[in-house]
Amino acid sequence: MSGDSETNPSDVPHLPTMIPLGDAFAPKVLADMHDVGVSPAVLSDLALKAAYTVPQFTTEWAARRLCLPLALVSELLEQQRADHLLEVIGTSGPFGYRYAILARGRERAGRLLEVSGYVGPAPVSLESYTAMIEWQVARAPAVGPRHVADALADLVLPEESRLRAGLAISSGRSLFLHGPPGNGKTSLGRALHNALQAHLWIPHCIGIESTIIRIFDAQVHHAVDVSPDQSRAIDQRWVRVRRPLIVAGGELTLESFDLAYSPSLRYYEAPLHVKANGGTFLIDDFGRQRIEPHLLLNRWIIPMEHQFDYLTLHTGQKIQVPFLLSLIIATNLDPADVTDAAFLRRMGYRLRLGPPSPERYTEIFRRHAGRLGAEVPPGLLDRLLALYHRDRRELRSCEPRDLIDRVRDICRYRELPLQLNEETLELAWTGYFGENPTPASELPGLP
Repeated sequence: MSGDSETNPSDVPHLPTMIPLGDAFAPKVLADMHDVGVSPAVLSDLALKAAYTVPQFTTEWAARRLCLPLALVSELLEQQRADHLLEVIGTSGPFGYRYAILARGRERAGRLLEVSGYVGPAPVSLESYTAMIEWQVARAPAVGPRHVADALADLVLPEESRLRAGLAISSGRSLFLHGPPGNGKTSLGRALHNALQAHLWIPHCIGIESTIIRIFDAQVHHAVDVSPDQSRAIDQRWVRVRRPLIVAGGELTLESFDLAYSPSLRYYEAPLHVKANGGTFLIDDFGRQRIEPHLLLNRWIIPMEHQFDYLTLHTGQKIQVPFLLSLIIATNLDPADVTDAAFLRRMGYRLRLGPPSPERYTEIFRRHAGRLGAEVPPGLLDRLLALYHRDRRELRSCEPRDLIDRVRDICRYRELPLQLNEETLELAWTGYFGENPTPASELPGLP
């Protein structure tokens, strides 16, 4: 996030104290138990469960495991020693001790694990998570034409399409992409995400009383390194990540947008759209999911309208979470078949990506060939376009890449460098599209 002189505006309740970190800000390391935002009992229980997993441990180990300052962890462990849950078995450096869990502590930890199996970094409060996401999104650097141009530099698009896509990502509004397959909807959605600037702080997890919801997911969140010197001043319960891009397709169900409770682990996994907060959520192949499109549409109405969503715990308790992301929906189907007027009205922008013109097709072909270091002989593209005309095929933006890649397959098989010529291109064409009714050599008007 961009820097300014404010570190913790007083009019933002629950926002962690923020400190400068280069040209950005970071959540300040906790000073005392009052700053944690969750019940000390929750932290004590978490520490005891961590102790249960090892024969013995040090204060430093527990601090790293819980992502809490050494002084706070020392306070927790000392109280547990006083309660005869742990025993000190030695010293560990100038500021710590070596502990082992006692039978009483083991019994209590076993009961705690039956309620929640989560053992890991300490949670932040739901209120703190919400305030942090809202504050960061509100202060995110503006996305301008230069950022969009850089993000879409590898795509060959009409200027009007670039403008409309840029307006969507710049404004933070949703984007509905439609048109026939193979013309770059998914590529545009993925590339457009790169126009978003700055990084994001997200928590490992959030806590609602004894309930834990895991937010950080190494499979979809890419952590950004922080130097050891800087790290010592930062609340380790938060992770600095690239603004997330999450892509979901035909596997989506209504349950994908609910909290996922694991009976074996006894804690929750946040749904994909919560993990995408502050970034981009791309729903690809919309309309090809295993449920009716209108059911998915109805699920999105409230979040799109109000920028928050409701999730339900297995106890029946409902919680409100932010819905602050760039939503991109892409479909190959006719919008009339998979949407309705109420939904489309809530979409920020709509963009149809149709077949490329011959000029755009040619440019796509030349660019991909250039990336692979291949020369395009004079007249070869005219001959290729004539093949489309002969077979009455509609041009598609993905096909230059696909055909060149098949030429590369042919050349590799022959143990030759990549060679684009009439013979290899026709072999690629036949392998990609199937047999042709008329040999290319018999096409009228071709040299």
